[in-house]
Amino acid sequence: MSAVDLAASVRTGQRSARSVVEEYLEAIDAAEDRIHAFNLVMADEALEAADALDHRVASGEDPGPLAGVPVVAKDNLCTRGVPTTCGSLILQNWRPPYDATVVKRLSAAGAVLVGKTNMDEFAMGSSTENSAFGPTRNPLANDRVPGGSSGGSAAAVAAGFAPLALGSDTGGSIRQPAALCGVVGVKPTYGLVSRYGLVAFASSLDQVGPFATTVADAALLLEVVGGHDPMDSTSIPEPLPGLVGVLEDGVDGLRIGVIEELSGDGLDGIASDVQARVTAAAEALSAAGATVEPTSVPSTVYGLSAYYVIAPAEASSNLARYDGVRYGLRVDAPSTPEMNTATRTAGFGDEVKRRIMLGTYALSAGYYDAYYLKAQKVRTLIADDLRRAYQQFDLLVCPTAPTTAFPLGEKTADPMLMYLNDVCTIPSNLAGHPAMSVPFGTGDDGLPVGVQVLAPAMAEPTMFRAASVLEAAAVNGP
Repeated sequence: MSAVDLAASVRTGQRSARSVVEEYLEAIDAAEDRIHAFNLVMADEALEAADALDHRVASGEDPGPLAGVPVVAKDNLCTRGVPTTCGSLILQNWRPPYDATVVKRLSAAGAVLVGKTNMDEFAMGSSTENSAFGPTRNPLANDRVPGGSSGGSAAAVAAGFAPLALGSDTGGSIRQPAALCGVVGVKPTYGLVSRYGLVAFASSLDQVGPFATTVADAALLLEVVGGHDPMDSTSIPEPLPGLVGVLEDGVDGLRIGVIEELSGDGLDGIASDVQARVTAAAEALSAAGATVEPTSVPSTVYGLSAYYVIAPAEASSNLARYDGVRYGLRVDAPSTPEMNTATRTAGFGDEVKRRIMLGTYALSAGYYDAYYLKAQKVRTLIADDLRRAYQQFDLLVCPTAPTTAFPLGEKTADPMLMYLNDVCTIPSNLAGHPAMSVPFGTGDDGLPVGVQVLAPAMAEPTMFRAASVLEAAAVNGP
């Protein structure tokens, strides 16, 4: 049952919130040992919250649009008094003193938080194999990765552990795992969803967004958590555009471009079976009334290079706060510098250390102009190229990920090979634009393929219209 239907059944008293939560907790108990989607299952807290919701319904109250719907949150979203680890030993026992804004908004809408999901450490990875607490497995093929860094959230929705999840997307960390797990994943416009209480990786790129099994559920969740927040200085001070109400509007008359540089013909590494599904998606949009044409967005091919200078540079600054002094892990040593070094050596994993070193190097004297400043200029080029494309097209499409889910351990020894998983998703982060992944059939191995729909800033309603058309076409077997 969809989240929309579950909430309706609880609000009308047809089902109790407790029965809904119990059903999903049973699903978690049955398969979590095999998948490891969670760092923490909050069973007691969830049942207590469900009982409170049932009492409100019995008293004639409307608990909100997500009444009784179980939701899971990536473990880099602060939850008051509940461990928030970011998949790292350095924060293993940290309990935040406050809730993230999105967590507060979930509660206000009647949702029930049932757990914190596993992730690549500090959101740095594309497979959820970098977690200090072990890898998450793809529910559809347990020898494959679920994608990352929000792999736990994607896996939880795909496994039926929760109908909805929140993740964070810095370079594709919602969309890529959504594609590999066969669910819907959305990266909103930068600033549309509050980052207050999201533990920072790269502050100019990070964005919170939803996972769901349907486009309508994703739209509802984004409506709940989105909107202006005075606690976030980068929050857009405009009303959140309506999403659920436009899902039936179709794409008739829209102009949609297929990005040549991010296709199988223009980019090495895009698997032929993935490209075939993107071609089929373009045909489905055309059949629904859109004008679909190939288009060039030249600078997108440089997105990966620019991202892996900018994001590590911001990470090296953001992660300087984990020093063994204020909170988190502390490894005692004879002096403060030795304590700092010992704490960070023990607390951070290899990938986090790699990116801190990359970022610190790029920002260092003598290299700032050669690397960081040049990467920022490339970022501007990408944003300008996308802006020009959107003067001709309402939306753009391309693959979400170059391949279907790959085997666990296949790419862990080669960081560059792992980084290439984000080649199609990074441009939207660099530009601050929205993008989403919609499941659209399977590859030759029978595993899901995601098609990515990209839109200009604040054009989420148009993006969701196209996603709804693709979802219907996929269900009907294009």
